[in-house]
Parts: sequence; structure tokens; C-alpha cells
Amino acid sequence: MSDPHLSATRGQRYALLAGLVVAVYLMLSLFASVLLPFVAAACIAYFLDPLASRLVRLGLPRSIAAAVMIVAMLTGMLLFALLFYPLLVAQIGILISRAPDYTTELRAFANLQIAKLQDALGPQVVDEKLRDLVGGQAGEIVSFVAGTLRSIVGSGFAIFNVATLVVVTPVVGFYFLRDWQAMIGRIDSWLPRRYAGVLRAQAHEVDRILSAWLRGQAMCCVVLALYYALALSLVGLDLGLLVGLMAGFLSFIPYVGSITGLIAAISLAFAQFPTWTGVIEVGCVFAVGQFLEGYVIYPRFLGDRVELHAVWVIFALFAGGAAFGFVGVLLAVPVTAVIGVLSRFWLHRYLASPLYLDPPQNDAVG
Repeated sequence: MSDPHLSATRGQRYALLAGLVVAVYLMLSLFASVLLPFVAAACIAYFLDPLASRLVRLGLPRSIAAAVMIVAMLTGMLLFALLFYPLLVAQIGILISRAPDYTTELRAFANLQIAKLQDALGPQVVDEKLRDLVGGQAGEIVSFVAGTLRSIVGSGFAIFNVATLVVVTPVVGFYFLRDWQAMIGRIDSWLPRRYAGVLRAQAHEVDRILSAWLRGQAMCCVVLALYYALALSLVGLDLGLLVGLMAGFLSFIPYVGSITGLIAAISLAFAQFPTWTGVIEVGCVFAVGQFLEGYVIYPRFLGDRVELHAVWVIFALFAGGAAFGFVGVLLAVPVTAVIGVLSRFWLHRYLASPLYLDPPQNDAVG
């Protein structure tokens, strides 16, 4: 028989849960500026743990398996930088050098469309001031895009070269990956005995959904980036490689990657190609990409294993970024997966409880 003095009250359980939530929130709020390499390292360890565990089953010690996976990851990133960075810089140079021509072409196209509207609707609706305004704004758009792309590439690789990301993240990622199973076991030993079984079941469900989303989404982004980059380059778009990679890698945010890539590609096509043929070809590239994404790529790599609705993923990414910056973006999907699993768990309990199942009271007077 258990000692009643050792039984936790409901208030103590709620206080413990609230304390954990407040502690995590304070840690993110106070240390968000220095947490990025550690959160990134934890994400890397979680992503690579199945592969490292497979190497361990083949006979490698856990430390060597972790080192092999971290070195392989760094080698892949280095090869990507060596292969694509010069091409990206060259394409940015092309955009900067041709920005005046693009400005002229866009201004001429905009003026032509305004002239057609003026002929169709009359000078009372479309006047000369509107034509000058639209033509001027078309040039400003090209100049803005050129400057923005140059600053994004420069700042992105400057951040990439920061010591905390280049040095600290792989080192911390190695230690996380080496000790991952031990850390999971230690956390499991801290679970309250009364709810350990339920918590383990929910944790396994979160791991199933999260691992399926992360690994499946990563494969989808890579395949889409390669497709868009290759297809846009084949149709002759000057910045096809850059726009294609951007559209593919931004696809982890549902619809944002394809819409952003389509707008950028169509705008560049209007500025570059003298006829509608090139613009139509670019539009066909994205139409085929959407078909492949919806009916081939996503069903193949994600399927029905992921129970994360696109709307919630978009909201979580933007909310996490607004609250905690890039650290919040990294944590958005895991937190969403946890909330989704817990919501379904409590909904199931509610639907099986007397609160839902109690029949209505018969108030009729017999």
C-alpha cells in the first residue's frame, strides 16, 4: 500500500507542468540569441540518429558512428558550397549587369499594357500620369530585386561563416549524436511513474510524425530544388539556377516556395524574353512542378504518414520566427507536432468521457 504522504496532488502536477512551460519560455526569451547553434545541433542529431544507430548495429562504436555521420554531413555541405556558390555568385553578377536592360524591358512592357488599356477603356480611365507611374515602378522593382538578392546572398554566406555555426554546431552535434540514446534514456528515467506509459506512447507518436515530416520534407525540397533549377536553366532563364534552388528549398513552407519562385521567375521572364513564348515556358515549368509535387513527390516521400496540416505548419513557422527568430523557426514544427499529438490524445479522452457521453436530462414532468 502506498504512503498517502507521498501521493502528489493535482495542484502539484499542474504546478510542475506550468513550471516546465515557464522555464522553457524564459530560456527561449533570454537566450534566443545564443541558442541557435545548440538548437541546430540538436536538430542535426535527431535527423542523423537513425543512420548512426544503423552503423552501431553493424558493429561500429557509437562515437565512431557519430563522427562518421558528422563528417559526411560537413563533406556534403562543403561540396554543395564549392559546386553551387560560384554559380550563384555568377548569376547574381548577371542580374546586376543586366538590371538596366531588365528595367528598360519591364518599363516598355508596362507602358504597352497601359496603352492597350487606354485604347480599350479610354483616356478618362487611364491617363498619362498612370502610364508614367507604372513604367517608373517597373524599373524600381527590378532594381529592388537585384539589390535584395545581392544582400541576401552576401548576408547568408556571411552568417554561414560565423564561427558559432561553422565550429560550434558540428562539435555540439557530434556530442548530441554520440549521447542521443543515453540522453533519451535519462529523460525516460525522469518521467513520473504514474504516467510513464502514457507519456512514452505520446512521445513515440510525436517521434513518428516528426521524423516522417522532417526526412520526407527534406527529400521533397531537394528533389524540387533540383527540378526547378534544371528546368528553368533549360528554358533559358538567366537566373534559373538561383530561382529554382530558392523555390525548392522554400517548399518546406507549404505553397510559399512555389508561389515565390513563380512570381520571381515570371517577373524575370517578362524582363528577359521579347515574346510571350519564354514566359509561357516558365509558367509550364511551374505547372509541371506543381503536378509532380502534388501527385508524385509528396505522395512518395510523405504520403499519409504526416498529420501536420499545411495551415498549422505555415502559422507555426511564422509565429515561431516572430517570437524567437530563427530559433523559433527551427522549433516550430516539433512544437506543432507535440501540440497536435496532445490535442488528439485529449480529444480522444474527452470523446470517451462522461462529459461527452452523458445523455441529456429528461426534464419532462411524469
